[in-house]
Amino acid sequence: MTAPAALPSTPRADVVVVGGGIVGLATAHAVARTGRSVVVLEREHRLGAHQTGNNSNVIHSGLYYAPGGAKARLAVAGCAETVAFCRAHDLPHKVTGKLVVATEPEELPRLAELARRGVANGVEAHEVDAEGIRTHEPHVRGIAALSVPSTGICDYGRIAETLGTLVAKEGGEVHTGRAVTGIVRRAADVVVRTDTGDVLGHQVVVCGGLRSDELARAAGADPGVRIVPFRGEYAGFSEPAAELVKGLIYPVPDPAFPFLGVHATRGVDGHVHAGPNAVLALAREGYSWGAVKPKELLGSLTYSGTVALARKHWRYGLGEVHRSLSSRAMVRQIQRMLPEVRVEDLSPAGAGVRAQAVRPDGSLVDDFLFVEQGHGDGAILHVLNAPSPAATAALPIGREILERLTGEKLGPLT
Repeated sequence: MTAPAALPSTPRADVVVVGGGIVGLATAHAVARTGRSVVVLEREHRLGAHQTGNNSNVIHSGLYYAPGGAKARLAVAGCAETVAFCRAHDLPHKVTGKLVVATEPEELPRLAELARRGVANGVEAHEVDAEGIRTHEPHVRGIAALSVPSTGICDYGRIAETLGTLVAKEGGEVHTGRAVTGIVRRAADVVVRTDTGDVLGHQVVVCGGLRSDELARAAGADPGVRIVPFRGEYAGFSEPAAELVKGLIYPVPDPAFPFLGVHATRGVDGHVHAGPNAVLALAREGYSWGAVKPKELLGSLTYSGTVALARKHWRYGLGEVHRSLSSRAMVRQIQRMLPEVRVEDLSPAGAGVRAQAVRPDGSLVDDFLFVEQGHGDGAILHVLNAPSPAATAALPIGREILERLTGEKLGPLT
């Protein structure tokens, strides 16, 4: 009698990371550096397909964020580490500095608050007047500005790909095109169900971005928030208009929102774009007005947090929609700082979708948000709010997640 063939054993790792964006990959890289086994599961067929690969590619200094918060602490560390990582792996980047420009007198108190935050966060920032603005950016109109020399540009998609390669070199596994369909906690491990079979992890980190709240609920956690997707659209500059921009030019942000406003960026490829705006996306991955998923849109529109947010900020929202649908409205926003730009200088240059956590009362979560289920073996850590500056802060975020899971503290890469 022939013995029955042995059933294949279910793959097992010390840590399973759900999500192949830059935060998930930085976490997997930190795990692999300790010698632990790690598996990354990404449902798309490439890494960094969503927030990581569709943003302004700015290396943020840490200027904007409330002192003492995770964003401030990790962005400041991540700014230097991102530059060092790009240098070490010969990835495109440039430390350009940036200007945060006040164009109206009522913006001056907010600019002063940013200067105060910069001092508190340890970010170098210099106040300049109108003449100083022209020295940095001859075509920018403004009455005062902050010059922030540590800000830079890079290609976060390339960084994510490099992290994935490093994870594999260090013995980890990176699976693309493998969607997670369920997560089940057990006494000593976690079963991660996928469309191509289960994976067991002693511990699991969920970096699900636009799906992070859904994955938390699937694992039996109460996220306490809902991810509301906001699309940010970019406009590319014509070659003549691009000559008006030397580096990075930002407006003074509205403190009521975690968005930084429409800014002009000269990327590592030399092209200049402006954006993003912020409009409610019609699907979780709604990169255009034509990308609509009725069930997801209904979920966003009927959520109490979205309703409360709309009641409070409907004028702002309508303005963003107007700028999305009208090139003339978008150019007027840009002309506040760059008056020589014309409608004919702009062309569509893609969009990103921000995974913004919103509380039931309509308040926007303004810092990174982590929710933990259990400790030790069988624990799951959910990353529930990691929009900008999470790409900048990814390397220190990954180490912090490792420490939360295992108690082991790693230093920065050298």
